[in-house]
Amino acid sequence: MIRFNKIGLVAAPFLALATLSGCATPFKADVARFQQLPAPAGQSFAVVADDPRLAGGLEFGHYADLVAARLAQTGYVAASDPARADLIVRVAYDIDAGREKVRSTGFGGGFGPDPFYGSYGGFGWGGGWARRGGWGRPWGYGFYDPWLFGGGGYSDISSYTVYTSDLSVRIDRAVDNRRLFEGKASAQSLSNKLTYLVPNLIDAMFTNFPGQNGENVKITLPPEPRR
Repeated sequence: MIRFNKIGLVAAPFLALATLSGCATPFKADVARFQQLPAPAGQSFAVVADDPRLAGGLEFGHYADLVAARLAQTGYVAASDPARADLIVRVAYDIDAGREKVRSTGFGGGFGPDPFYGSYGGFGWGGGWARRGGWGRPWGYGFYDPWLFGGGGYSDISSYTVYTSDLSVRIDRAVDNRRLFEGKASAQSLSNKLTYLVPNLIDAMFTNFPGQNGENVKITLPPEPRR
């Protein structure tokens, strides 16, 4: 049976709802880049799927357009005929099935703060609330377990799912297939929506593109403006 030792424990999740509705967190990604790209001088390029499962899809076509727009901003030119492009840009993206995280609010014991959740904008009181619809599991009230908590106290235990998403970009010289650029952007988030994740990973990949050869940098993007 679920029991609570304080009224504040019941109220805390609802306070978290109010807090979340009024805040937004930035998007954070780790980006590794290796490159021997020549300086942009009007070279043409074509964006293709590096994963056969993505080729020809409308979704991939949308993300390919985003990559093409970022390359065009650096001085490269989209090829009118992909077969005659100077550079072949190979793009792939993926997301894992997620990993379950468990945490406690700290009311009456438990596992203590979770470093991942805090670094991604936790609520301070330690709850694990998360929206439905592509986000982690919702918060749940705690329970009493004398074995788990050493014989005393009540604790709020919550769980949520953390997803890891990846974007890879490889650029080859078309004439001889020489590799000129390899990049990978990775992020952890509570969202598994590719329509949110992939555009942000692309922005992270092309921040200060092409970067230094052999660099591994952390990119933080501002949150989307509130609508």
